[in-house]
Amino acid sequence: MAFAPGMYVFPGGAVDPRDGEADLAWSGPSPAVWGEALNADETLARELVCAAVRETFEETLVLLAGPTARTVVADTRGEGWEADRRALLDRSRSFGGFLDRRGLVLRSDLLRPWAHWITPKIETKRYDTRFFVAAMPEGQRARDVSTEADRVAWVRPAEAVERALDGAWPMLPPTLATLADLAEFETVADVLAASREIVAHEPTAEIIDGEAYLVLPESAARHYR
Repeated sequence: MAFAPGMYVFPGGAVDPRDGEADLAWSGPSPAVWGEALNADETLARELVCAAVRETFEETLVLLAGPTARTVVADTRGEGWEADRRALLDRSRSFGGFLDRRGLVLRSDLLRPWAHWITPKIETKRYDTRFFVAAMPEGQRARDVSTEADRVAWVRPAEAVERALDGAWPMLPPTLATLADLAEFETVADVLAASREIVAHEPTAEIIDGEAYLVLPESAARHYR
């Protein structure tokens, strides 16, 4: 990858302009409510939630959507689902079109906002990234279908943090900080029930005692001590 090669990261990607399609089948908190949680306007909030669900499906085949507002797809294995995934990847079909063809409703209630990080100004390639958490839907199985990774792993947050701090798993600060936050919870239910105030974290470059340092927000820097 051109950005952060060799790093361990979460599934994710960029917003497709069509993620904001207003006629997309949606259940759970409204885009307006999501906007308040994400400090974003309603259109951007809709795009961010849809992008999170779409990218998770594209990279793992885990789909946070169901036939009704109270159900979730039980299994996404099979040639038909793989064809849909590839159509989303090459942008020949929008996420809304995919849901409509399948008769599915996006379950925004299965997601929770978790963090907001912005790449430092010194970087030539910058990203404005929102992080979400969700429980694995019952019956579904994550699969290694991403073309952006040469290996995948499913581990507890505490184990991932330990490997990162030992130097075995290289990670960027937002990934390590997010995992360290999650490691403080006992269960997935505890994570989903947690109250989060989403504040944008943007590391800065500073010269300290003649040396260049990347200075992290206090909430992230504590994980490096």
